[in-house]
Amino acid sequence: MSEELAPTETDLLPSETADIPADIADKAMADLELVRKEIGKAVFGQERTVELVLCSILSGGHALLIGAPGLAKTRLIDTLGKVLGLTSGRVQFTPDLMPSDILGSEILDQTDDGKRSFRFLPGPIFTSLLLADEINRASPRTQSALLQAMAEHHVTVAGHHHELPTPFHVLATQNPIEQQGTYPLPEAQLDRFLLKVDVDYPDAETERRILIETTSGDAAEIQTILSAEGLLAIQKLVRTLPVGTQVVDRILALIREARPEQSSDDLVRRQVLWGPSPRAGQALMLACRARALLRGRLAPSIEDLEALAEPALGHRMSLKYDPTGETPSLAELIGILATRKS
Repeated sequence: MSEELAPTETDLLPSETADIPADIADKAMADLELVRKEIGKAVFGQERTVELVLCSILSGGHALLIGAPGLAKTRLIDTLGKVLGLTSGRVQFTPDLMPSDILGSEILDQTDDGKRSFRFLPGPIFTSLLLADEINRASPRTQSALLQAMAEHHVTVAGHHHELPTPFHVLATQNPIEQQGTYPLPEAQLDRFLLKVDVDYPDAETERRILIETTSGDAAEIQTILSAEGLLAIQKLVRTLPVGTQVVDRILALIREARPEQSSDDLVRRQVLWGPSPRAGQALMLACRARALLRGRLAPSIEDLEALAEPALGHRMSLKYDPTGETPSLAELIGILATRKS
């Protein structure tokens, strides 16, 4: 797929024609290039996974990483916290995990003179980058508590609101192999994740490097490139990047064509059980902006849309059961719709 040129001024949305200061844009792109290089010291290969996770964070959203054990999902998230200069925490999800184990709880304090009062003890969610490891192993009640906090950016304990840090991002992992003792995330809760990231096995050359470099010598020292304030500035810049009307039209057409109630495609009408909501279009628009900035451009292209369509829509759609096995997979169907010219 050929990279499209940045849209001309007449091709931009009226509300997005403001000039972006060159020095701010150049610094952001240079910092992001350094971020990727530092992550590459600890996480070998997985360029697409790293890019998608960074797109989620730069867009201000959360990501769901799905992959087999041992594919460096946890290592990537730990490295991100260091490189981005964010406080980070980890929660290992288990069936007996309670909402208070994540959100925090009130405890009764007693002073020396006998006076008693309740004090809020914050849970591990009060961090800027939270790793929710094997999120599908927790009960639906615990999953809901986390996902509500992700959407509202605050928690309520004993009737009191407590604001979460800014920025706040959840990177959740899920093991697709072992399903015993798990509670699959409901579709409405999956929608809270900006992108779904499928983590694949490395190629042979990358796996050779992993074997050699991770079993001998000292680990590479990871440098901190950004800070919380620096990340917030880049997130603000992402939302100001201009988007050409052609890209907007393609995003809108993709979202509507993926819904069986609105699609002109017979296969979609027959085989798609439910399609993406408007939030999917918002996620795709933001992610396209973030990917453009990561690749040194100040406006997203059709190529960004095609690359991000499945991560943005794959967890927001469902196919009907096909006993014949002839229907394309959901990823293949999204790819067909994303590359179709309107």
